[in-house]
This record gives sequence, structure tokens and C-alpha cells, in this order.
Amino acid sequence: MTVPAQRSLWAETAEPAPALTPPEGASEAEVAIVGGGYTGLSTALALAERGVAVTVLEAEAPGAGASGANGGQVIPGLRHYVSDLVREYGEATGRRLHAQGSSDADVTFALIQRHGIRCDAERTGWIQVADNPSALEEGRQRHRAWAERGAPVRWLSAEEVRAMTGAEGYLGGWLDERGGTVQPLSLARGLARAAMAAGARVQAPARVTAIRPDGRDWRLETATGSVRARRVLIATNGQGGWPGLPTTVMPVWSFQTATDPLSPATDVLPGLQAVSDTRRVLRYWRRDRDGRLVVGGKGTIRAPRGPRSFGTVERMKGRLYPPLAHAAPAYWWGGRVSVTMDRLPRLFELAEGVHAIIQCNGKGVAWCTASGPILAEMLTGADPRDLAVVPPTPLRPIPLHPFRTVYAAVGSLYLRARDALERAA
Repeated sequence: MTVPAQRSLWAETAEPAPALTPPEGASEAEVAIVGGGYTGLSTALALAERGVAVTVLEAEAPGAGASGANGGQVIPGLRHYVSDLVREYGEATGRRLHAQGSSDADVTFALIQRHGIRCDAERTGWIQVADNPSALEEGRQRHRAWAERGAPVRWLSAEEVRAMTGAEGYLGGWLDERGGTVQPLSLARGLARAAMAAGARVQAPARVTAIRPDGRDWRLETATGSVRARRVLIATNGQGGWPGLPTTVMPVWSFQTATDPLSPATDVLPGLQAVSDTRRVLRYWRRDRDGRLVVGGKGTIRAPRGPRSFGTVERMKGRLYPPLAHAAPAYWWGGRVSVTMDRLPRLFELAEGVHAIIQCNGKGVAWCTASGPILAEMLTGADPRDLAVVPPTPLRPIPLHPFRTVYAAVGSLYLRARDALERAA
């Protein structure tokens, strides 16, 4: 029997995919969006609700990329403090971005409820835990920063962390009640359905092979047809759609495994919160609707080749929960996360009327989903400088991008060493 390279829990438990067709012949839209992930679909939904003719062209199927393979953790905000954002973008834009992050989980869960999206949404909170004094202090600072702005956050002692997670070895942490979990692929498929119900056209498979000027408009070409549009948003998270776009991000593999359903009496995350730590080489975990434990972290520098590729994640699971150390994974899968060097979003103005947005950086469920209405404003004429988006810039490749594999390997070793030193201190 051949063992599959991946067996995705989300693919096997998601809501059915909507029936889609590729483009045929030539069609027109006011806005064309390349990419059927959270960003593209949420933006299409917001545009359609405004009465704008919008077409989404997705190379494979809604959620086929990171939107359907991530951990499904709804974590509020960016990684950066408001002071960092103000220093980077100025007072007005920095504070707008921070406010957007403060409410992005609220917007995401409200959108799910308003459109009746069946994606196992649970608003049970998100816990960030610390396993060394440096991480503990970082957690205190983050908890304090949100508490000062009135967010529903709570500091957790080591005993409270142990009781809420069932994991040993953590010195403390903090709970953000705005967070929670979703079935990520079901969310993507639900956004596609909601967008189509509002009047958007979502087409797949429809890999865009070229974007060419067509008078004052742009023509997006696929193998089976084309779409002419006045404005274009490329929402592939840097994975393609425009020459040079992939050189602006570092693609990093993130791997996950899942157990069979655990006993209802287990002490593993009895409250079903999402959890992640403060390590530079991040690890994160949660339970799904049927009680399976889902653990994720950094993968190899190549695509997985089978269960053996997931050894690091499985060892992580065993350290978190020793009784589960020798239980073979029931599911194993991975996907690429596009990371900018400073972990800040990017908005590239590629040509007049053509923008590309990159904003996942490993925390994209809430941010990308909630950004749709804001990007819809931009695409219907609002000045980006008045919105909660990063200022648009020309394309900016990462220096020496062809050596990205070397970057990733050396960087991973360095970050793991830093984590180990801090735990030993």
C-alpha cells in the first residue's frame, strides 16, 4: 500500500466545495481578483455587496493554498506594537493599522455569522504561552499593551496555563478572548459561496497566464478564456500572478499533524482554546470539532514526502503531551507560508490600476478575512492613505532572493539555537 505524501484533516472534514467553472471566451468586470484565498474572496464579497461587478480567478480551487491548509487559529492583530507601526508608517496610518488588528477577529466572526458560513467557528480564545524568562517578559508586555487599550485579555499563571492546556513546562502566558478557531478550508469555501450569492463571479480552475494592457483596462488571460477589468488585485500572497512578485517573499513550509479524536475526559485543551508560543521557530496547537489534537510548526525546506517528513512536529507533540508521544499521526499535511522579511504586510502598486497585496505572515485568518471591505474601498476609488492598509510601493524584491533556500536553512538553525539558549538560561 502506498502511503500518501499528505493526508489533510481539513480536506477530509471540510464542507463540500462549491461548483465552479473556468472562464470561457472573453468576459468583462469592473474589478478582477487573482487568487481565491481569504483576501481575494473577502474582497470580492465586499465588492459584490457594493454592487461592483467582480470576477475572482483561482488557479485551482478556493482555499487550495495556505487558506485551506493553515492551523485555523483566529488570532487578533499583527505581531507589532502600535509604536512599531507608527514608527514605520507614521502616526495616522500606524494607528489605523493597529486599530484594524484590534478588531479583525471581531469582523471575521461577525462575517461568518452574518453569512451563515459553516466552518466550525469557535470563539474560545487564543493563548500565548512562554517557556523561558525572556518569553515570559515578552508575553507580559504584549498582555499589558492590549490591556491598556481595553482588549479582553487576561494574564495566566503557570498553574492556569497547565490547567487550560494540559501541557507541562510553561512559566505562564496570556489569554486573548477575541481569538478562536475555524475549519480553515470550510471558511474559504464558505467565503466563495457568500461572494457568489452576493453577485461575484468566482471561476476555477483559472490560472492567470498573463495580465496585459487593453486600452485603459487590463486583460487577464487564462488557458480557456479572458477577463477584461478596469482594476486588478493580485491576492496570491506573493506566490505568482505578476513577474517578480515571488521575489518579494520568503516561502516557508509549515507542517501539521493531527491525532484521532481524544477522549472527552482528556485534560488536553478542555476549553478548546487555540495556543501558540513565543519561540522564533513557532509551534501552535488546537483541537478540532471532533476532539482531534492538531499540532503545527516549521516543516522541512521541501514539500513533504510522507509521514517521516513530519518528525519534528511529532516530537513537538510528544514533548507537549508525553502520553501521546508514541501515537502515530492520523493526518499529516503541510503548506507554504509567504513571509516578508519584517513580517509586515505589503501593498505593491505594479501599474496604474494593478495592485498586489501580501499580508499573511502566518497570522492571516483574521487579518486577511477582515481586510476585504477595506481593500474594496481602495478598489472603488478611495485613497489608500486614508485606509487601514500599508502605503502602496513599487515592487521590492528581497536581496539575493535566489539564495532563499540557503537563507531558510541557516535562519532556521540560528533561530533554533536562540530558542535553545533562552530555554537553558
